[in-house]
Amino acid sequence: MAVYTEVNDDDLSAFIAGYGVGELLSYKGIAEGVENTNYMVHTTQGTFILTLYEKRVAREDLPYFLGLMEHLVSKGIPCPLPVKAADGRMLGELAGRAAALITFLEGFWTRRPRAEHCAQVGAALAQLHLAGSDYQRTRANALGPQGWRPLFDRFSARGDEIAPGLAALIDRELECLTADWPTGLPSGVIHADLFPDNVFFVGETLSGLIDFYFACNDLLAYDLAICLNAWCFEQDHQFNVTKSRALIKAYESVRPLNGDERAAMPMLARGAAMRFLLTRSYDWLNTPAGAIVKPHDPIAYLRRVRFHQGVGSIKTYCGEID
Repeated sequence: MAVYTEVNDDDLSAFIAGYGVGELLSYKGIAEGVENTNYMVHTTQGTFILTLYEKRVAREDLPYFLGLMEHLVSKGIPCPLPVKAADGRMLGELAGRAAALITFLEGFWTRRPRAEHCAQVGAALAQLHLAGSDYQRTRANALGPQGWRPLFDRFSARGDEIAPGLAALIDRELECLTADWPTGLPSGVIHADLFPDNVFFVGETLSGLIDFYFACNDLLAYDLAICLNAWCFEQDHQFNVTKSRALIKAYESVRPLNGDERAAMPMLARGAAMRFLLTRSYDWLNTPAGAIVKPHDPIAYLRRVRFHQGVGSIKTYCGEID
């Protein structure tokens, strides 16, 4: 989430009027994240999130994202629900951008996750995977392995501005990942971006999953590998096996991994680390001037790539899970 596009009071009031959610009282930009423009909107009937979709999000993908949230809510997954306008549409236009209004979820994201948080995330991720199994729309993962080399090519000449030798490391790693990327594993709807700031808790209890704008169809175990990277490394970049074991064990309590998925986990974790190293590196070098957003430091994911390069078995991540 971020603020790239400004809206004015009159235009926002007119936009809100079409949704039957009362009159506009106040609104403010949300600075966290990097993808879309987001505002917290207060009306006489409640609080909502207004999202204006920026250039990286393709307009033709929006029905997939919005429809997925509606589908998951119908299956009992705690996530935002797109608000429908009087004519039944979920997508409108504001300030020259495609825009949607979604319900507000109570809760806060945790900045220092503990093993018990990781366990709840693992179970929730598996429940999401099961709930998405009959979602009818499909969307390819634009930031999957086939998209990594083209993205790297867009900043490779400047890669060493981030860290000496970074461009060469990425080039070698992409060769390895391309050659050894697993195929034939169970696939379906994945969140693809379930970082701590996309999971809300009320007290110690998980209350919601948000930000489905990277959701797509891909390997289910790859989604777990993304969470392993996002939740199981400390601020000093050290891997926390207690958190990782809690995450994977809770996931398997809902949806057990098969043997091939377990064997592939080190490569999936390397790929997940590379995906975020690439996007963070690109954003670090290309964040537009004036945007109310702070790009994420890519060095954290460089360290993760190096860690996973030394992992030979899922046992490194979780030991022997009963």
